[in-house]
Amino acid sequence: MAEFDLTTRMGQYLDRHLVFPLLEFLSVKEIYDEKELLRGKLDLLSNTNMVDFAMDVYKGLYPDGDVPSALKDKRGEVVGQLKQLQADTEPIVKVFEDPEVTRQIQSSRDGRQLFEYLSKNHGFMSSWLDTLYQFAKFQYECGNYSGAAEYLDFYRVLAPGNDKNYLPALWGKLASEILMQNWDNALEDLNRLKDIIDSNTFGSTLQSLQQRTWLIHWSLFVFFNHPKGRDLIIDMFLYQSQYLNAIQTMCPHILRYLTTAVITNKRRRTVLKDLVKVIQQESYTYRDPITEFLECLYVNFDFDGAQEKLRKCESVLINDFFLVACLDDFIENARLFIFETFCRIHQCISIKMLAEKLNMTPEEAERWIVNLIRNARLDAKIDSKLGHVVMGTQAVSPYQQVIEKTKSLSFRSQLLAMNIEKKLGAKAQEGMPQWGE
Repeated sequence: MAEFDLTTRMGQYLDRHLVFPLLEFLSVKEIYDEKELLRGKLDLLSNTNMVDFAMDVYKGLYPDGDVPSALKDKRGEVVGQLKQLQADTEPIVKVFEDPEVTRQIQSSRDGRQLFEYLSKNHGFMSSWLDTLYQFAKFQYECGNYSGAAEYLDFYRVLAPGNDKNYLPALWGKLASEILMQNWDNALEDLNRLKDIIDSNTFGSTLQSLQQRTWLIHWSLFVFFNHPKGRDLIIDMFLYQSQYLNAIQTMCPHILRYLTTAVITNKRRRTVLKDLVKVIQQESYTYRDPITEFLECLYVNFDFDGAQEKLRKCESVLINDFFLVACLDDFIENARLFIFETFCRIHQCISIKMLAEKLNMTPEEAERWIVNLIRNARLDAKIDSKLGHVVMGTQAVSPYQQVIEKTKSLSFRSQLLAMNIEKKLGAKAQEGMPQWGE
């Protein structure tokens, strides 16, 4: 299903290290020629210090050829640089190994006071901050993400917010946590970055838009792995106007991930109407079977079309790095959407016809409906003799209608107040996410 593969589009907004997991996934799925993927990996590795990995990829690509001397020479240079940086950072590491310093770092909330304490009691110099950053960046380029995350965290605590490397360090810390799959830490780093980006400190609207576009793509790793991710992605992408604007302007393909999050989130059904509006607005710039499924169902009420799109959705999900784990939830909830929409229109439904709409056998469909009734998610009765489902009538009280319509009012008011505060407190500052470049 290379037709619906988004790796090329996504890759331009990701750090090169974050692209490797996507290429490994494509390799397993055998969507593309393996040699093409190996060439892609080799190209990505050319600007990193992961020389041993590059040698292994080269051998995989050219099993009968010798490893180029340029790679061997580079390996020697990397080892030499590593030894030099280790020597430069040795006094810094000794300071951080002191138990009292560790306690101060853990308890301190003011980076300036902590820096003064280290300067006064341990001879910590301001030039060491740059050395610490360079060593962390080097560790990252070598593929030592745990070391990079540790040193970048020290740097983040000590460096002032206006330091030239502060923002790139936050991007590096987020990338390191993602690559180590530490999703709680990654979510914290994501929120730190988001706060800085939302404070609009970049001097130009274009730079803010670029930063948000990067953050949207990097956040997918967190949102589709963290337990709270499918709620957070809806709040951020659909109900924070600056991020929705970035998606509509720069990356409408992200609607695939937002749509999947909504469909698989049983607690957020009320957002469907808002999502369908966005999908309709952007249908001329981006569409795939996942977004078209909702269009067929909630705009055109085309049940046959929705059934066909659902079959294609399965192939799209299986071959998408971020969504493959959502497959079962997606199919289950999508069938429920079809069923619920069909039931709103019809009072008596043939189980055989319903089975066709849901891509199930009549026996499977009947068992599925029985489970829905048993779990009190459906007010209906089954007439096994005639093979029909007879729907009960459910009148929504005026009070419930008012509650549903005002449910998100508080959340939106809060967002509006926060955005006003951030705009009032904004300061000009240049910055672009160049981590790993």
